[in-house]
Amino acid sequence: MTRFFLPEGHRLHTPENRAACSSPEGLRRAMETKTVLEGTALLCDAEHNLTVSLGNGRLATIPRTEAALGIAEGTTRDIAILSRVGRPVSFLVDSIPEAGGRPILSRRRAQRMALDLLLTQARPGMVLPAVVTHLEPFGAFVDLGCGVTSMIGIENISVSRISHPGQRFTIGQSIYAVVLDIDPQRERIYLTHKELLGTWAENVRPFHPGMTVPGIVRGIKEYGAFIELTPNLSGLAEARTDLTEGERVSVFLKSIAPDRMKIKLLIIDHLPPEPPAPLPYFITEGRMAYWRYAPAGCTRVAAETVFLD
Repeated sequence: MTRFFLPEGHRLHTPENRAACSSPEGLRRAMETKTVLEGTALLCDAEHNLTVSLGNGRLATIPRTEAALGIAEGTTRDIAILSRVGRPVSFLVDSIPEAGGRPILSRRRAQRMALDLLLTQARPGMVLPAVVTHLEPFGAFVDLGCGVTSMIGIENISVSRISHPGQRFTIGQSIYAVVLDIDPQRERIYLTHKELLGTWAENVRPFHPGMTVPGIVRGIKEYGAFIELTPNLSGLAEARTDLTEGERVSVFLKSIAPDRMKIKLLIIDHLPPEPPAPLPYFITEGRMAYWRYAPAGCTRVAAETVFLD
């Protein structure tokens, strides 16, 4: 199986990374073998060069044009450099001055290696680790390796609808994503996420009529309120005037109908807010060929994904 480069921050505190960054000899070996290392960006100067801490007081420099893919060509804005201050950065070692000056590093070259590997070796349906880097109303941007970013559209984050990716993810969160498609010409990797959170049958398995469980109000209509039980499972409760989208409530499970994917709920009470629970992944590795949300025998049309190669 192909080993892709890890998102930034995953190797920073590993013994191998610390050992390589601790001496000129370690950095020189890494330079010769083109080994990707990580440090922490301490500051960005007026010319947008990054000063990087290698640990134990050792400093190095990433010149502006080497700080990210596309900076030299003008296709990437300098905010991509400024936003790395205080965060881990991946790099290859470009040079080590003989007189004891600062080593010169290249994040761009590390990103180029990571992107080239993704474009040539990744396939639709492959499950990849990722780290959330930025949230917009339309989707979540994630790091697939060495700071190479892609986006998960809000419609592909979960089956249960959300109004903003921040209702599902936080910046810096480690997640998994699935390759939906690859465009080598435009050098883009398209991702999805909801398939990893399970089918309707997998999500409904722990629930039974007569149970009372917590949920989150995700939609309020005239005919009722949609209550999220898991990121990929919602039920419908009777309409009430005292509900707010995003709040936690306790609900009584009145009935579950697999043939129609219907869960009828009764709201019992309001609950105090709590931090989001860890995402309940059903798949975290390998490659998917096909995913269908609806259970066998269901009469309703539901989401499905065919991962074409």
